[in-house]
Amino acid sequence: MVERVPTRTARQPAQPRPRRPPRIRLRRILLSGAASAALTAGSVLPLGPLLPAPRQASAAEGSQVLTVAVSQSVDSLSPFLAQRLTSTSIHRLAYEYLTNYDPKDAHAVPGFATAWKPSADKLTWTYTIRENSTWSDGKPATAEDAAWTFDKMMKDPNAATANGSYTANFDEVTAPDATTLVIKLKKPQATMTALDVPIVPKHIWEKVGDFATFNNDKTFPIVGNGPFIITDYKVDQYIKLKPNKTFWRGTPSFDELVFKYYKDGDAAVAALQKGEVSFASNLTPAQADALKNADDIKVNDAPGRRFYALATNPGARSKDGEKFGDGAASLRDPAIRRALFQAVDRETIVDKVFQGHAVEGQGYIPPRFESYFWQPSDSQRIAYDPAAAARTLDKAGYRTNSAGKRLGKDGKPLDYRILCHATDPNDKAVGKYLQEWWGKLGIGLKVECLDNVSDPWLAGDYDLAFDGWSVNPDPDYVLSIHTCGSLPATPKDAGATDNFICDKRFDDLYARQVAEYDTAKRADLVKRMESRLYDTGYMNVMAYPNAVEAYRTDQIKSITTMPEAAGNIWGQDGYWSWWSAVPADKTTNSASGGSSTGVLIGVGAVVVVAAAAGGLLMRRRRATAEDRE
Repeated sequence: MVERVPTRTARQPAQPRPRRPPRIRLRRILLSGAASAALTAGSVLPLGPLLPAPRQASAAEGSQVLTVAVSQSVDSLSPFLAQRLTSTSIHRLAYEYLTNYDPKDAHAVPGFATAWKPSADKLTWTYTIRENSTWSDGKPATAEDAAWTFDKMMKDPNAATANGSYTANFDEVTAPDATTLVIKLKKPQATMTALDVPIVPKHIWEKVGDFATFNNDKTFPIVGNGPFIITDYKVDQYIKLKPNKTFWRGTPSFDELVFKYYKDGDAAVAALQKGEVSFASNLTPAQADALKNADDIKVNDAPGRRFYALATNPGARSKDGEKFGDGAASLRDPAIRRALFQAVDRETIVDKVFQGHAVEGQGYIPPRFESYFWQPSDSQRIAYDPAAAARTLDKAGYRTNSAGKRLGKDGKPLDYRILCHATDPNDKAVGKYLQEWWGKLGIGLKVECLDNVSDPWLAGDYDLAFDGWSVNPDPDYVLSIHTCGSLPATPKDAGATDNFICDKRFDDLYARQVAEYDTAKRADLVKRMESRLYDTGYMNVMAYPNAVEAYRTDQIKSITTMPEAAGNIWGQDGYWSWWSAVPADKTTNSASGGSSTGVLIGVGAVVVVAAAAGGLLMRRRRATAEDRE
């Protein structure tokens, strides 16, 4: 998406769609000064000139296969259900969105739409849909497909599972002709050039019955109109894609793109060293150190777009008012939540766990997104102070017994559980520190490391959890997952909520920011939302991890990072990395019998791509050890 960005992981509705892991997914865009001014003025944004010229496939001898190691399962191949980072990253490759994001500065560039214009009152948006787009089965891709996609999300709650926040304010969507899409809003919406919704072919999807259970994983190839076509999929094994040779922006250079699943990070690194895979992400500091001097391998260590946090169960509930789950009632006391975070040494987490490949956490939005980055004031900031944590508990009436155990109001010891991703060594390491720090307060902690954290998370059967999302240039989506409207309709439904938070003050601020077109005023509202989220103590951000990745330089000549100057390859807000990847002159046969062309990221090549594009663009959603999108 979580990807709880990771990615954390997501939830699991009807079989076989598991909830995305707590990861962090974010979407949307931040307009550049010129684009923002044009938008405010209500003018058409002519985006064609920004696009690079179409490119031809690589002429290198033999089959050029780019293999990417992933550690997060796919929750669904349905764009209407998928929320994990792996899934949403694949959907960015297989389907066009109305707009895309320039990898250099994240301003809006053409996607399925070539231009857009709001009415004077900002309540009607008209998009010009490109004429030369076709679905991979040869049928025309038109405005009718986009109108049908949005309309389905508006009318079928199951189709709005993953991205419903984008269409909740839509009043009507029509396609007057094949190249014109008109969206009428109930009130102004600042995300209209950042609608991170995959457009699907109407002639395929109108045949689907139950959108809650259809995972789009039985018939291949899957019809799409992005730069790649999904050709095969095996659960927790691999996803294969072929280049879309009719893609309007140009055919990718590799003959095949494979996402190969590795439950164990060390196994993925070993495969990278052997040349069996071309790229691996979410490296631990030890793995990165082991690879940085290896032959034909390059480590990319850049500021990340995700946060790493503690999520506290506020008491799981659904929109119909029913409470469920077994979260500890004592954690609903803000004094306990505050004391727990007062006893978290974030500096140690950055230095000892991430070994400097992270920045100390503060607000909800990482510092990479400068316009929305918020820091608490000195008086508001919850600093590491174990003595103050003990005083907070004492003052609130939580005393210790003769054995040194902190007691709840019911006289029972305070003992909590924390959900941990079994595949994430960071969770395990931080869990040990928390046991030590909170143990000194007399509070017990059981670290429950599971392969699938989605099921207990969805059921509300947890006290605390390690959480994380990849944040998009536009923060609307990652903020929306903490609104009351994102709660599941009933306890049996998945919903879009991250952590069952429902706070009226937060919701009021959310409604105001999404309707605010003035960028400075909107940024201020977003920061006030972060401040409120910080004060409630249900989400405590511990760190902003770097994107630490590695790729084989003997397999890929160049690839685009995002941001272009110093950014990530995996989990981008767009398809730029894999679409732009150019094979090295020589292929390398993998030990498994296939041909695996590795990844080489060349800064020079990135500059060339950006120059050709006139300035491409950058974009979205979440990431934990495999976060939600």
